[in-house]
Amino acid sequence: MSLPSFIEQGRGGTAVLLLHGIGGGKSIWGEQGSGALAALAAAGYRTLALDFPGYGESLALGEPSLDSMVRAVLSLIDHAQAQRAVLVGHSMGGMVAQELLKRAPQAVQGLVLTCTSPAFGKSDGAWQARFVAERLAPLDAGLGMAGMANLLVPGLVAPHASASALESARAVMSRVPEATYRAALRAIAAFDRREALVDIRVPTLCLAAEHDHTASPEVMRRMAGRIPDAEFVCLGNAGHIANVEQPQAFNDTVLDFLQRHFPAR
Repeated sequence: MSLPSFIEQGRGGTAVLLLHGIGGGKSIWGEQGSGALAALAAAGYRTLALDFPGYGESLALGEPSLDSMVRAVLSLIDHAQAQRAVLVGHSMGGMVAQELLKRAPQAVQGLVLTCTSPAFGKSDGAWQARFVAERLAPLDAGLGMAGMANLLVPGLVAPHASASALESARAVMSRVPEATYRAALRAIAAFDRREALVDIRVPTLCLAAEHDHTASPEVMRRMAGRIPDAEFVCLGNAGHIANVEQPQAFNDTVLDFLQRHFPAR
């Protein structure tokens, strides 16, 4: 598979790959978003943020799917040729990371799962159908991605989130092609890797956010409890887009995990 579009900063034996959510893109990790690219690179990590297929500057190569996202990350890991690879997956990116660990556990040495879950909703199918319908309603009404972002983002962040965080999240979501968003939503609607959590055998951090109603702290706490030796941290005053809402706290928490398990050298 051809390489996805990506941004790279820093050097070091540990490659940290930043995986965005369904309404994101590689720019969410840049200075106008979380600043994680620069923060991790400055600490001695080779940091790469990619656009999943169909996002940003990455070609779709057919309808975006969970499989195509996993293959895009694997191709970037192979390209990096680093001593170690650590995945930092936000929301949908966390699901991609779990799927990759199931398919190719030898490819990854560390994992940060943030504002994500091991399954898309409940197992009866009704919740998934309702969630998808609600998310697509603004698009079906002809509002486009910018209109949907204006409606959706305020409900994803914590109360009193900064204007800059709201604007960053809206701007990134607005740039996602509508066809890509629709396909990505269909791709993760059937996601369920709950039974595979016990098979994750790499150092793992489950990073939740206090006001996240999409992947609640309790869901992530239970998730951490099923992954052998996983760590659990909950960021205060943050919602589902915690990496943008509380960038300093987010980056410091990820760095603490990395420095303890994969010292920069």
